[in-house]
Amino acid sequence: MKYLSLLLIILLLSACSEKKKELTTDEIVNNAIKNAGGDRYKNAEIDFVFRNKAYKSIREGGKFQFERTEVDSAGNKVYDILNNDGLERYVNDTLVKLQDSLVLPVGNSINSVHYFVQLPFGLNAGAANKELLGKDSIAGREYYELKVTFEENGGGTDHEDEYLYWIDTQNFEVDYLAYNFEVNDGGIRFRKAFNHRIIEGIRFVDYENYKYEILSTPLQDLDSLYEKRELELLSLIETKDVKVKLGS
Repeated sequence: MKYLSLLLIILLLSACSEKKKELTTDEIVNNAIKNAGGDRYKNAEIDFVFRNKAYKSIREGGKFQFERTEVDSAGNKVYDILNNDGLERYVNDTLVKLQDSLVLPVGNSINSVHYFVQLPFGLNAGAANKELLGKDSIAGREYYELKVTFEENGGGTDHEDEYLYWIDTQNFEVDYLAYNFEVNDGGIRFRKAFNHRIIEGIRFVDYENYKYEILSTPLQDLDSLYEKRELELLSLIETKDVKVKLGS
C-alpha cells in the first residue's frame, strides 16, 4: 500500500509537470509578432497602396519614417513625412507649413494606416496597455482575446479608443480584431482577415470591415454577433502592391 501511494504521487506530479504552461500576455504578443515577421520589421522598407494613396514605411532600429503621397482635388502632389522628429508636408516638392489644428489629425491618419497594415508589430508600442481577457472560439478555432488601450502620453489624440484582437492559440495569427472610436459621433468596427500572404518573410492581410449600430456593445461580444450574422459589412480594407525591402 505504501509503495502504491508513492507511485500515485509520482504519477500525479508527472502529470502536473506535463500540463501545458499558460502563456503570459507578453509571450502571446511576442509569439504573434515573431510569427508575422519578427525582427524583419525593425529594418525594413515597406511600400503599399491604400485607397489610391501611396505609403512607405522605413525603419532602422528605433528610427522610423512613415510617408504618404496623394494627388489632391486640384491636381497637386501632396507628400507627408512623419518621423521621430515630427511631421512635414510638401506640396509639389515645396515644403509648406501645416495649420496647427491639422498636425495631429494628419499625423494620426498616417500612423493609423501603417499601424493596421503592419499588425501585430505595433502591439508592443510603448504607449500600449495590453490585457489578456481570456479565450474564445470563432468558426471552430480557439483564440486568445487581447484588449489594448493606449496611454494619453504617446497614445495620440484617439488614445481613448479601445481595441480587441483575437490571436489564434495554435499559430498566433491575428485573424480578427475590433475597436471602438469617438470621433464623428463614434462607432464600432469588427474586422476579419483574408488574403493572407507572406512577402519577404512578413505577413500581410486584407480585411472584411463590419459595423454594429449599438455603440454600447462590449467588443468581446462582437465575435458572437459576427457568427450570428448580425454585423453589417461596411467595406473591404485592401492593401495593394505591397513591396518589402529588408535592411541588414
